[in-house]
Amino acid sequence: MPPLVELHDVSKLYGSFAALRKISLGFEQGRCYVLLGENGAGKSTLLRIVAGLIKPTHGRLALFGDLSPEEARSRIGYMSHAPMLYDEFSGVENLRYFADLYRERPCLTPEDALRAVGLDPTLKRTVGHYSQGMRQRTSLARVLLPQPDLLLLDEPFSNMDANSARQMLDLVAKLREEGKTVLLTTHQRELAEPVADYLLTLRAGSVASLIDTKVVAS
Repeated sequence: MPPLVELHDVSKLYGSFAALRKISLGFEQGRCYVLLGENGAGKSTLLRIVAGLIKPTHGRLALFGDLSPEEARSRIGYMSHAPMLYDEFSGVENLRYFADLYRERPCLTPEDALRAVGLDPTLKRTVGHYSQGMRQRTSLARVLLPQPDLLLLDEPFSNMDANSARQMLDLVAKLREEGKTVLLTTHQRELAEPVADYLLTLRAGSVASLIDTKVVAS
């Protein structure tokens, strides 16, 4: 089976600064790829290119066979580092708003999306009064609404306590088991390693290493 995502010599330049340098990678369906690296290594840039939010300066990206990012966008769920939620709304009110953007697509109900991430859809508290873990899970529920095949999660464990981070990790593992392809960035290798099929380390915009965790474990 061909990779779900293929990058061929992809570079992203901002003036003379190279955020990515000739990246050639393939990401397989139903696998979890954990992207590691220091700030500025290119992790978020790589996710944003795959999501179709920015275009590479050089190189080619193919998704779901040979679709362009624009053609594939409806099958991609992108969770940014910022939560992208309305603090004055409850979780279910937020998701009802975003569900209206997908009227022509088969979606989860807002209630089912919240239940999928372990949240109570009847909770009246506004998102502005949620814990960081609850906010992150609500953000993930928003991403899951249109039932994407490819999930791009930028720092999903950010600022979480240990218990909330484990809950988020369990959700990622469940999504992978359901056949979703997951690319996530993190600074917490030890936390994410148990769910990773591959550990991809970027350094100064280039691939420093790609480790198959199953091979290492054996």
